[in-house]
Amino acid sequence: MTSYQSVQTKQTSASGQAHIIQNDVEALEVAKQFAEQFKKTAVERDAKRILPYTEIDALSQSGLWAITVPKQYGGAEVSSHTVAKVIALLSGADGSIGQIPQNHFYALEVLRNTGTEAQKQRLYSEVLNGTRFGNALAEFKTKTSTHKQTNIRPHGNGYLIQGEKFYCTGSLFAHRIPTLVLDDAGREYLAFVKSGSQGLKLVDDWSGFGQKTTGSGTVKFDQVFVDADDVIPFDTAFLQPTLVGPFAQIMHASIEVGIARAAFEESLQRVHQARPWIDSNVETANQDPLTIYELGRIAVDVRASEVLLKQAAQSIDAAKIETTPESIAKASIDVAKVRAHSTDIALKASSKLIELAGSRGSQSQDGLDRFWRNARVHTLHDAARWKYYFIGNYVLNGVLPPRRGTL
Repeated sequence: MTSYQSVQTKQTSASGQAHIIQNDVEALEVAKQFAEQFKKTAVERDAKRILPYTEIDALSQSGLWAITVPKQYGGAEVSSHTVAKVIALLSGADGSIGQIPQNHFYALEVLRNTGTEAQKQRLYSEVLNGTRFGNALAEFKTKTSTHKQTNIRPHGNGYLIQGEKFYCTGSLFAHRIPTLVLDDAGREYLAFVKSGSQGLKLVDDWSGFGQKTTGSGTVKFDQVFVDADDVIPFDTAFLQPTLVGPFAQIMHASIEVGIARAAFEESLQRVHQARPWIDSNVETANQDPLTIYELGRIAVDVRASEVLLKQAAQSIDAAKIETTPESIAKASIDVAKVRAHSTDIALKASSKLIELAGSRGSQSQDGLDRFWRNARVHTLHDAARWKYYFIGNYVLNGVLPPRRGTL
């Protein structure tokens, strides 16, 4: 367990020299280059739980963390499909690294919907200069995941925050930590807390058996001061039709689609190294008819997830142009389809990888189990069974799904 005081020196201050990506093509090219680079050391990072400070710093300095900044504020404002593909590429190389930017982009989307013009100009500018946002949204000790206890109260020209959060993915690497807080009236706000704030403590106590280096541990607030200008409404992002929920979820789906694709491609390589089963009466494993059958099924399933991801992204971008309760509902349902499907397929593809690789696929030095472990832990984020329910209720009864970040 590591406290904030010992990890603080590892964090990199935003230098103001970050590259600014200009368009979708450049964003995808940069992401591909990083994916190839991160893949080479992914097994070691996972096995030794090496937190990717250097990798995350390189990502934000490359401009990838600013690709959703609107064009009017100097960003590339790439399509939702490009964002999804970027996250999928990174997740295929290293599931943890692929997840870390998710809450950063989520906070930017909340800012786009509820922030003032002055707040947008200032925070978007910070991100263009390399600033990274983490998150402190969820709480571990409440009765249900919807209950929150971390509070915010007026103090001078700002507020004081008191409380404790968990599952704070990316917080160890962040310059600001967007924190979900409640005021005395029960209103929800998102406070962009600076990482060096007095009374703020980050605890590196995430011990998940997958997604091991996401930095998803505890953040404690002991009368932490935040400027009034760094606080934006949160609850209004769901009281009105917005894309905050669908956008959050398509990034989660992208993580799983990326893991599924990478596990499938690894399977193709490992089958060529495996021995055929004795009853197949063939010389090599790649000639085994049942192995070929299994890989054919996985190929179809993985491609289906990718197509669903593209369709969901298109629905999000369409709703961004014409935002209505109906268009937001369609985007939510289309995202729920890929999220439910990718949950199943990421688990299936990563399990089949080990099965088809044979006994030699269980050797720890190869780290093939990391795909399944990462998929299993990440798919616990939201219940796929409830996504199928909301999809069914929508197509059968025309019932619009609830607006929230978990659908």
